[in-house]
Amino acid sequence: MEKVFVAQRVAKKLFATEAAVDGAFAEAAGLMSEMLTARKDVNVSLVFADEAQVKLMEAMKALSEARTAMVAVHGELDEARLRLGIRTKMQFEHKPAQAIDAAERAIARAV
Repeated sequence: MEKVFVAQRVAKKLFATEAAVDGAFAEAAGLMSEMLTARKDVNVSLVFADEAQVKLMEAMKALSEARTAMVAVHGELDEARLRLGIRTKMQFEHKPAQAIDAAERAIARAV
């Protein structure tokens, strides 16, 4: 099989993984927003479910670290692409920017 097609297969999985991490981060941000709104809606103290909020922030930190790791994976695979002699950038149906836009909207709602 030609190297370019193998690289394309790997790249599609990479972009899907990047989008999944961004999507999970966006969902977590939405959950945080919902939790804050719910606390206000039921008129409970700030300390109510504080431990759940702390745990969610830990999860969001882990997702942020996963995203940073995926950026590094992307860079390493791009380097591998060049070492294999594949000089052209691939164009894919998937647009990672859509996932980033969704994450940014979720974070804006959380603020």
